[in-house]
Amino acid sequence: MKLSEFKFDLPENLLAQHPAKTRDESRLMVLHRDSGKIEHRVFKEIIEYFSDGDVFVLNDTQVFPARLYGNKEKTGAKIEVFLLRELNKEIHLWDVLVDPARKIRVGNKLYFGESDMVAEVIDNTTSRGRTIKFLFDGSDEEFYKALNDLGETPLPREVITRDAEPADKERYQTIYAKHKGAVAAPSAGLHFTREVMKRLEIKGVDVVPVTLHVGLGTFRPVDVEDLTKHKMDSENFIVPAESAVVVNRALDAKKRVCAVGTTTMRALESSVSAHSRLKENQGWTDKFIFPPHEFKIANALLTNFHMPESTLMMMASAFAGHEFLIEAYQTAIKEKYKFFTYGDAMLIL
Repeated sequence: MKLSEFKFDLPENLLAQHPAKTRDESRLMVLHRDSGKIEHRVFKEIIEYFSDGDVFVLNDTQVFPARLYGNKEKTGAKIEVFLLRELNKEIHLWDVLVDPARKIRVGNKLYFGESDMVAEVIDNTTSRGRTIKFLFDGSDEEFYKALNDLGETPLPREVITRDAEPADKERYQTIYAKHKGAVAAPSAGLHFTREVMKRLEIKGVDVVPVTLHVGLGTFRPVDVEDLTKHKMDSENFIVPAESAVVVNRALDAKKRVCAVGTTTMRALESSVSAHSRLKENQGWTDKFIFPPHEFKIANALLTNFHMPESTLMMMASAFAGHEFLIEAYQTAIKEKYKFFTYGDAMLIL
């Protein structure tokens, strides 16, 4: 398929700038692949589509406050530092993006706020990418607390144009987030509340975790018309043995296995055994899923409404069927569903 087949006009007023007042009061569009039927529901009604023995697979990554603001030594110029990944825990070495990049060279030092946090630029990696080393005297616990205090919730600026607010610290995080390492939220999971989780449990639906630390590559634009030539950034993931056992039991019993989000789906599709079952796994995945693709594990997908020409939309298209997804997106625009991270949800059955 071609990039241009994923282009559509999205009115700016449908880009959600804030989350719904209550997580589970977001709207939910339900797509039935077998009949082509589209339903309009509220998220908390999702439990009506699942029964005893079905499984939800969640991504339990935790977003860390990755956006820092510092000042360059001597000139005092304000610099934004976006933490991407920790390269070496012992010496506090990180891959980052800096802005404005032209001002930041190897050897420069950056000072952060009134704290004792200082970083030195060690290497240039890309036009905006740098490797920096934090010069910090203190325990690991004190270091991460300092980062947490200094950092800002890393809302995706390209779409959410407002400044981060205190409420975002909680709302740009799933209620089940556990393992710190993501710089963007796995957005399909943002709709879950403790009440919804409890009602699923009462109904006999199993909920199991995988971990995939979402990187900025998830949002990197595709700039080639031939999709086979696009390369995804690698993301670190873990599929625990216990989760694989529960999922495989459900598959053997011909039950529903629902991947909560495209990040969860990437982890599952990167961990398929020779017998088309889920296997315990961990490592890095750069798997790019676009039509046509035969999904081996999940037979249901919960996702948000994505941006035109995004890799997330392409995965949803591969799962729903391209024509059906385009029809659903046109319906969503007509019915004024909200798009992107803080937007509404879509369940594809």
